Amino acid sequence: MNFVVPDFYPAAAEIFVAVMALVIMLAGAFARSVRWLAYAMSQATLLGAAFITIFTMTGEVNYTFSGMFVSDLFGDFLKLLVYFSVAIALLYSRGYLADRKMDRPEYYLLAVLMTLGMMVMITANHMLTLYIGLEMMSLALYAMVAFDRDSARSTEAAMKYFVLGALASGLLLYGMSMVYGATGSLDFGSVHEALYYQSANRTVLLFGLVFLVAGIAFKLGVVPFHMWVPDVYQGAPTAVTLLIATAPKLAAFAMAMRLLVFGLFELVEQWQAMLMFLAVLSIILGNLAAIAQTNIKRMLAYSGISHMGFMLLGLLAGVVDGDRHYAFGAYSSAMFYAVSYVIMSLASFGMVLLLSRAGFEAENIEDFKGLNKRSPWFAAMMMIIMFSMAGIPFFIGFFAKLAVLQSVVAAGYIWLAVLAVLMSVIGAFYYLRVVKVMYFDEPVDTAPIHAPADVRVLLSVNGLSIAALGLMPQGLMYLCGIALLASLV
Repeated sequence: MNFVVPDFYPAAAEIFVAVMALVIMLAGAFARSVRWLAYAMSQATLLGAAFITIFTMTGEVNYTFSGMFVSDLFGDFLKLLVYFSVAIALLYSRGYLADRKMDRPEYYLLAVLMTLGMMVMITANHMLTLYIGLEMMSLALYAMVAFDRDSARSTEAAMKYFVLGALASGLLLYGMSMVYGATGSLDFGSVHEALYYQSANRTVLLFGLVFLVAGIAFKLGVVPFHMWVPDVYQGAPTAVTLLIATAPKLAAFAMAMRLLVFGLFELVEQWQAMLMFLAVLSIILGNLAAIAQTNIKRMLAYSGISHMGFMLLGLLAGVVDGDRHYAFGAYSSAMFYAVSYVIMSLASFGMVLLLSRAGFEAENIEDFKGLNKRSPWFAAMMMIIMFSMAGIPFFIGFFAKLAVLQSVVAAGYIWLAVLAVLMSVIGAFYYLRVVKVMYFDEPVDTAPIHAPADVRVLLSVNGLSIAALGLMPQGLMYLCGIALLASLV
């Protein structure tokens, strides 16, 4: 048996992050008293990974590790967004963690391992590689949710997340085993080839597809696999909620694209029907349930469910009656939606962290009462975020919704577009309620807002970027389209 030495160059960023995780672990063990060291090293790791990703980016599709790993523009672009998202989340969280004595090296080590898991998911060209990346990300997140060990609420949320996550992993693994039984391979290219030449057992494959879609739905947090989302968002420390609500959504989107589009595209009519079911339920339930919430973390959780439903609309509008001409536009609109949602989520949870302080969690909507009198600038930032999430022109959220709806209409699903618009109008209520309490209610808490200058500046840039990208969305749309086009062709 001949052993072929793999080409390590395309995986240089993953190798670097894995090595840095070991270095952070050792530094944490031998220099625990130096509080800032693990934070600085984790930020340096993300920065270094970004440089390596850009430096090794070729614009071509390269396979290595016996075809189990793929380096392409689609993956490189999403990895850069993941570094960006995690780095901002860590910066927002630092003061919150320090106030609660949670800024231990283990936290930053778990964040780096979570990032590595997402990188593996994004670059997977084999179902086992994808599964390994998914588990690496998920196990790190389970531990982070329970990081505040003295909090019964966090422990309960972590247990719920772990049990339901294990169930979803089991479903995904069972689906993969059925795909292997039907096609004889777990490699995305080989699975696609077996389907194209109709050499696979289609009945077994369809059963496998159902389990795979269930696993994807859990990771995206869409109905009916959404039960964990509000409880985990509320139970986890807000810094961890911020991490769960942002970068993993990009990894889950990559997972859906790799599995369904790159691997099982020949079954597009079947998985589109399943995604339509998930999308409709998510948009309806997410928007209606969010209206009843008084806790802003739960409100943003249900909002996230409806946003992921919207994102699925792009994925299901790619092929109609066998016509694949709309595929590129639809998938790039879904990618643009996922990226836009992550930018908005970073800012929204950043605001929740900004208003929190030692011994006080700004978790309820009433905690935002009178924010305009305490800080007109940050009230304006929160207003921009809420308007964008509601899809009000002209913010990035509006163009994300518009791009997806255009794809849905082009595919002929007029009723679906009308339903999505109606639910968005209903959903605008709970976003505007936050704006109303900020500007028209008297403040309950008059304590000054304390936050480091870097957090204030970054949160302002984050909020203004939502407005700026709304005025000029073409650049980000173009990048999403180019990244996708280079990998699909």
